[in-house]
Amino acid sequence: MALDDELVYQQLTRIHGIGTWIANIYLLMALTRPDVWPTGDLALVISLNQLYGLLGKSQEKERQKIITSWQPWRAVAARLLWQYDLHVLR
Repeated sequence: MALDDELVYQQLTRIHGIGTWIANIYLLMALTRPDVWPTGDLALVISLNQLYGLLGKSQEKERQKIITSWQPWRAVAARLLWQYDLHVLR
């Protein structure tokens, strides 16, 4: 029986040393959940800023609107943005 994303997230973050980013990466990579966004991932923030012309933390609400619009495929968007970061920005 597969647990839903939120329950897995809650169980993981109860473990000392596992925070939001690690729990989300586990859901995204190990469990291959399609609708997970690794909040706080710097490469994703930089890629979003570059692609959408956003500047700094003042644009967090705009970034959240964009990320929300990708539901239920946010994990797919994250993987594409990581590739953009690796192959275009670096």
